[in-house]
Amino acid sequence: MASFWFVSAPLFSHLDWGGYLRTAQALQARGHQVTWVSENTIAGALASAGVPFAPIRKSGWLWPPPPAPDVTNIPPQEAVMLRYRRALDTWLSEPLVGEAVEALLELAAQIGKPDVIVTDPFLSAAALAAEALDVKLAVCGWPALRDLNEELLFPVQRTLGTDSRERLDRLQARFGLRGANFAPGPTPSILSPHLHISYFSATWYQSDQASLLPQTLFVGGAPTPPTDPPPDWLAALPDDAPLGLVTLGTTFTGDLGFFSWSAQALARVGIVPIVVIGWNPLEPDKKAELIAALPKRTRLLNFVSFPHLLPRLRLMVHHGGMGTTHWGLVYGVPQLVVPHAADQRGQARRVAQAKVGIELSAHDVRQGMLFEGVRALATDDRVRQTAADLAAEFAALGGPPRAAEALAALVT
Repeated sequence: MASFWFVSAPLFSHLDWGGYLRTAQALQARGHQVTWVSENTIAGALASAGVPFAPIRKSGWLWPPPPAPDVTNIPPQEAVMLRYRRALDTWLSEPLVGEAVEALLELAAQIGKPDVIVTDPFLSAAALAAEALDVKLAVCGWPALRDLNEELLFPVQRTLGTDSRERLDRLQARFGLRGANFAPGPTPSILSPHLHISYFSATWYQSDQASLLPQTLFVGGAPTPPTDPPPDWLAALPDDAPLGLVTLGTTFTGDLGFFSWSAQALARVGIVPIVVIGWNPLEPDKKAELIAALPKRTRLLNFVSFPHLLPRLRLMVHHGGMGTTHWGLVYGVPQLVVPHAADQRGQARRVAQAKVGIELSAHDVRQGMLFEGVRALATDDRVRQTAADLAAEFAALGGPPRAAEALAALVT
């Protein structure tokens, strides 16, 4: 029996990535010792999942993120720089990452080091701690990619790449490391030399084929049968009622206009909107404004069970979060994606490239294109068939059980 640490940022969304938590459960079912390591805020989610949890004081992830900068009166290039730096400060805050590495090393001294550290794709402290402990690192949720060509980088990317490299160099010097688990190029990122597990398929990353490294394993995924009765609000809807989901995941939930405009577009084509706004606090007057702007048949919820809802969906309108996108793909649901930040732009682009949906920008939405996109997806049977074919491809790859098998192979 081998010992595995699964390390994540203290956010519910970072338990997913298309199957991260389910991989831990599958590995546990194979008889291995699995411990989830993060801050205490997600302890309840791990208890519900039946996965042992070890809290640490810091994971290295800055949350909440730095305040969004006011970019209304500054040049566009400076605004882009501020947004990029805000993202960098979230995953590579030098003081926080350093404290998190110390916390992981302290945990190893207390309970013994694992055979393998498994990490979410952006948790720098886990990559540094794995090298410090001399244990193998595996990344779940992101393929292994070659370094970007420095000549092709935009100036802002070069500047932020230099900044991130300097931060990382100082952290490595602090702990006496050489960066074994990071890409050495102009834009440092976590790179395991052993294994990267993606819960998508090679087809999904077809435009990135030249950049994929051989330690990438595509395991896809499959629908998760519900284990409990459907919620009352869903059971009350007629079985033949066409449903559409509107969500911004768990982080970017403050865009109330997105919720109302998307719901109105769905209602105009005869689809019942299911609007899910998450648990982030919403001022009563703002919530009242949102309710007033929603079509009458809308169901407004904080949370929804995807295994219950997705088999009944006609389409999804969302932000392009990796977990949300993956859920839609494994259920074969056409998707309209309006990315808000970070890797969401990549998901949106791939949705369009795979011909399972449409990518719109925030500018497109402001120009009134949301309704046209919704109408196109609601009436195009070819998109639905393509989405069903891709879902079958994902299911054939094995999902979390295949990921667990590959992780176990690292110690055999």
